[in-house]
Amino acid sequence: MPQDLLPRRTVLKGSVLTAGLALANPWPARARAGSGEFALAPFVADVTIPIGHPCMGGGIQAAARVDDPLSACGVVLLGGRQPVVLVAVDWCEIRNEAFDRWREALAEAAQTSPDCVLVSSVHQHDAPVADLAAQRLLEASGAGASVCDLSFHERAVQATRRALSEALKAPRRVTHLGVGQAEVRDVASNRRYHLPDGSLRFDRTSACRDAVARNAELGTIDPWLKTISFWDGDAPVAAISAYATHPMSYYGQGGISCDFVGLARNRRQSETGVHQIYLSGASGNVTAGRHNDGAPENRAVLTGRMHAAMSKAWDTTQRQPLEQIELSHTPLRLEPRDTAGFTVEDLQRRLKEGPRPFDRCLAAMGLAWRARADAGHTLDMPVLDLGGARLVLLPGESYVEYQLKAQSLAPDAFVVSAGYGECATGYVPIERAWQEGDGNLGDWCWVAQGSEAAMNAALAKALSA
Repeated sequence: MPQDLLPRRTVLKGSVLTAGLALANPWPARARAGSGEFALAPFVADVTIPIGHPCMGGGIQAAARVDDPLSACGVVLLGGRQPVVLVAVDWCEIRNEAFDRWREALAEAAQTSPDCVLVSSVHQHDAPVADLAAQRLLEASGAGASVCDLSFHERAVQATRRALSEALKAPRRVTHLGVGQAEVRDVASNRRYHLPDGSLRFDRTSACRDAVARNAELGTIDPWLKTISFWDGDAPVAAISAYATHPMSYYGQGGISCDFVGLARNRRQSETGVHQIYLSGASGNVTAGRHNDGAPENRAVLTGRMHAAMSKAWDTTQRQPLEQIELSHTPLRLEPRDTAGFTVEDLQRRLKEGPRPFDRCLAAMGLAWRARADAGHTLDMPVLDLGGARLVLLPGESYVEYQLKAQSLAPDAFVVSAGYGECATGYVPIERAWQEGDGNLGDWCWVAQGSEAAMNAALAKALSA
């Protein structure tokens, strides 16, 4: 196996750094390497897009009003030679060069290396897609379409960077790790379902009014919301919750929104005073459609169900001393899709001649990914190992089967999966989806068939320690 495809490990338990840059540690003595103690700096920044900004990469109505602000919620974990940053952003996707920019800027602020920064999009659709190279392609071609505003993107990155820097002035001691979980009732359902005649359909979207689809089987989901928490003795410091579903009740009507998952997170923050982070799990093929007809009032209903699960997971929390923070990196190569409509030539033609602005946006995003993939770009599958819990960050819109696979590979561990890391891939389906004709793969999927084998192999390496 090529050396650059072997897993790398950054150990943050008072040991010598084995991956990344060895930087001076600016933190209080209690959080330094070898002290056996840890600290955490929670931060949050407002990253709400301006009115008129494209939503979902130009695929739906642009922002016309702010229903709910968008946030970047994160923590910096301290206690070793390098800090680890985890941030969840209320954006649809962060892709390609934009993903690199977030990691580089936050790494600089935290005095760590970019591969110690874990960035995950929550994936609300009334929110932006960030793809800097795609936007430059659109501007250079005169396509008359827009994915994102480049200057706003940098302002949002800098706002988050400042919030992180400010938080590091007063980190909180952390002595214990907590884990808890609860079943989420009547939220998630798989896009895939059977008609009464036994045939398959894949069109159960976030809001579904079709009675047959809503009465069909639930399909493959992960029903559990999992919460990792950090404590200073008996005092809670921060909580990270994750659940696998597309996080939309309704969208595309011009209202910027963090939607029901963000609203549930914010409610928990308000009522507990504990810093809250929410991560969307591997949910490329999971939506609320079986339980949601898209009526605006259902946003509050779904918020209540998520809030109830977050509260119950907190109530079931079991604590243990925090004794380690280890971050490992498993390189992952997913081949670019090169079938009809997805060759470089096809994408270039679509960029110039696509009948809708969104067609041209999709082409630009595809070309931005192809340029990196064709140059040999390798994705990263990091695992944050806290001893009593492991958090794995998956690329793009990974299907829920990868989240279930991760749990099966470490059955004795509390494994939390976050999706929507490097989002340039779009959907990362399992092979069965191709074979069965999953209609969602007609677009927004820029990886080739065969990705399941690569994903499973990377997961096995990442979770083998």
